[in-house]
Amino acid sequence: MDLKLEVVVLPVSDVDRAKSFYETVGVRLDVDNTLSDDYRLVHFTPSGSACSIIFGKGMVSAAPGSAQGLYLIVSDVEQARTELVGRGIKVSEVFHDAGGLLHHGHEDGNAIHNGAGQERIPGPNPDRTSYVSYATFSDPDGNGWLLQEITQRQPGR
Repeated sequence: MDLKLEVVVLPVSDVDRAKSFYETVGVRLDVDNTLSDDYRLVHFTPSGSACSIIFGKGMVSAAPGSAQGLYLIVSDVEQARTELVGRGIKVSEVFHDAGGLLHHGHEDGNAIHNGAGQERIPGPNPDRTSYVSYATFSDPDGNGWLLQEITQRQPGR
């Protein structure tokens, strides 16, 4: 059975502000549909992604900014960071995880320490190993994104 992640719902406080932000990021606007005074759906899809994001009015009860750990996969994290910064997006410096693990921290530089590793080291991984170089940014509500560099996928992906 195929199970495909199709959409992630983002909790936002101001739909127009969020829409403007994601347009600036450069993701494709698919739908902006107001069905009533109480319901509006805005749908974006990142370039090359099979999964989209949606947000709007009357869609979700989660607190604005509570979506964290949203990964955008890029082939060159430094280039992606430079492009986003050029678009006016505040992006962290590129870093890699000391233990070569999946990073669990975010913009403030704090990490969840679950044992070995989980320490930010400035710059990309020196070997440019896939899965371990990152940069972070947040939307205006604080929903947290990580750019993760992957140049070669693990087998089976």
